[in-house]
Amino acid sequence: MKAEQHSEYYEAILQIRPAKKEFLLFIEEELGRRTDVKIAKEVPLKTGIDLYLSSRQFAWALGQKLKKRFRGTLTVSRTLHTIHRMTSKELYRSTILFRADYS
Repeated sequence: MKAEQHSEYYEAILQIRPAKKEFLLFIEEELGRRTDVKIAKEVPLKTGIDLYLSSRQFAWALGQKLKKRFRGTLTVSRTLHTIHRMTSKELYRSTILFRADYS
């Protein structure tokens, strides 16, 4: 189990383009099933919304579910966040972009 994290801790950003109500309701429903994952921050944008999630694995799985349920494309990237002081292991933060298809 992970140690207690501060309220703005996040491992991944889930970007929803556009931020349709049905997408957000689906995400809210999925988050309701999990007690170990939190939204650290929501950033509304002109083109959609960015959700900062406390679990990288959950964000990736949620992106896959969005792609399967609502047709769209999923783009996953990562950025080097830090290097662990004790193990020298590189720690990354992921960005998962879900862009809905309109065709």
